[in-house]
Amino acid sequence: MGIADTAFYKTCCFISFIFDRIAHFWEKSTTQHSIALYLFLVYLVSLLGIVLNNLNCYPPWLPTPPTSHFAAIHLAFSLILIMELMSLIFVIPASLSTSIGKQFEILTLILLRNAFKELTTLQEPVHISLENIDSLITIVVSAGGALAVFVCLGFFRKIVQHPHFIKDINVRKRYIMAKKMIATVLFLIFIYVGIQDLVNEIQLDKGSNFFETIYTILIFADIGVVLIAQRYMTGYFAIFRNSGFVIGTLLMRLSLSAPPLWSPCISLVSALFVLGLTWGTNKYIPHEIKTQESSADQTENIPETNKNLEQDQEDQSKK
Repeated sequence: MGIADTAFYKTCCFISFIFDRIAHFWEKSTTQHSIALYLFLVYLVSLLGIVLNNLNCYPPWLPTPPTSHFAAIHLAFSLILIMELMSLIFVIPASLSTSIGKQFEILTLILLRNAFKELTTLQEPVHISLENIDSLITIVVSAGGALAVFVCLGFFRKIVQHPHFIKDINVRKRYIMAKKMIATVLFLIFIYVGIQDLVNEIQLDKGSNFFETIYTILIFADIGVVLIAQRYMTGYFAIFRNSGFVIGTLLMRLSLSAPPLWSPCISLVSALFVLGLTWGTNKYIPHEIKTQESSADQTENIPETNKNLEQDQEDQSKK
């Protein structure tokens, strides 16, 4: 191994170590409990701001809040989605099927968020009439779509298998490290887009496109993972399975930009496609590819600790 290669490998090990520490901190129960508390406080403060604005008691130097009380619910669900997207970034180094499952979780929350968003168009106190029947239909379709995708997600997790494509543990370490590099870049992009979107929302009063932007970036990240995987999994079966999952995520992204009534339909199609792909690849998996249970795969593919990375680095230095 050359000097340049050794320096690059050490840099990757260091970045991987930092990524593991951030992921570990994020997934800690104390961190999640604190975030839940902050979300509740934000919800209360936003609700208070809306009430003060409707009473003409809101400070004029602060950004003007909306007038609908349902906007506070919409904000709370938006923040929950942001937290789930952060968790998605941290599971990218795990198996691709685990990442897909997490994206479907986020998709169901987005559909529920769309239903709450439609509530903000209703006048208070809420009453149903021919004038707002379209909003009611959108709420029902979005909530129904979220339920249907949730059921598909349940079936997906029940039948999904984790083919053992990479048998050599050292090769598997390098594959996981490569995915950590992608996840690290996504983490930095996530922070940048979030700050930029917040500044535009406050200073320029522009509409938020945060979720659409992040989901588009995630598609390119998924394609990058598939291309990297080809270096370690060269068989047709692995390429077909991984590429099929990317098609599923592409359909998810298209559903976000579709009209309100079409978005749940496209979301359900994407869920059914991934469910069908999983069933087909399970049924016709080549006999030479060994499979293992989901829990075992999760343990084996979770990002390596720094101890394992240092041991791998020592092995490379000896060579």
